[in-house]
Amino acid sequence: MKSAQRSNGLKDALVDIRALLRCATSDAWYAQAICQQDILLIDHAHCEKKAAATALSLMHRYVDKPALVHRLSRLAREELRHFELVFGVLQRRQIALVPLSPSRYAAAMRAAVRTNEPGRLVDTLIVGAVIEARSCERFIGLAARLSGELGTFYQRMVQAEARHFALYLALARQFAASDEEVDARARLFADCDFDLISGEDTHFRFHSGVPAAMSKNAQLHTGCSAELRHASSAPPHLERV
Repeated sequence: MKSAQRSNGLKDALVDIRALLRCATSDAWYAQAICQQDILLIDHAHCEKKAAATALSLMHRYVDKPALVHRLSRLAREELRHFELVFGVLQRRQIALVPLSPSRYAAAMRAAVRTNEPGRLVDTLIVGAVIEARSCERFIGLAARLSGELGTFYQRMVQAEARHFALYLALARQFAASDEEVDARARLFADCDFDLISGEDTHFRFHSGVPAAMSKNAQLHTGCSAELRHASSAPPHLERV
């Protein structure tokens, strides 16, 4: 029974993610992910740390909201567990977890957050939902394109990411004045996500947009032709969430 409920919950979350996101991740981004797996994993590890820190920060800021604190405490622990899993992959591949400059994605999303309460809380939760939605979409795409340990790893991350998306959205609805407010703000931040993901970025990161230098000729000289051919043959139903 619990397994069936989890399956239905995942399906519902994926439907909601598909409805929220206005664009799919570009093939050029996936091509760079395949060719820059070190950067992909390092930045992913940093993202998991930041996700845990965000949950902890909200717990400190809204300590007077027990329901929020309880659910975010569990979320923070799971995000740290995900960091440990990514860190384990890095260690097995003998990749050092070095500092990386962040992509513009999260900061640009948070720039539109309202400054007055309760709008600030509602918007922060919605931004969390959109970031989790985009991460889930990319996990699915990576799982379809990467073989071996890494493909399996990202496939196993999909369910948790979808659950985090649903949690953030549910919390936003709990503290917003109305569902209409949440829907309107979600559309605004989905528009922000669209601009960032469909726009060009010079540096490849987990949440970067279309690689600025990823021309057709560049793809032919990356040394990753076999993986790129595998990427182009990914099942069509996994191109989007």
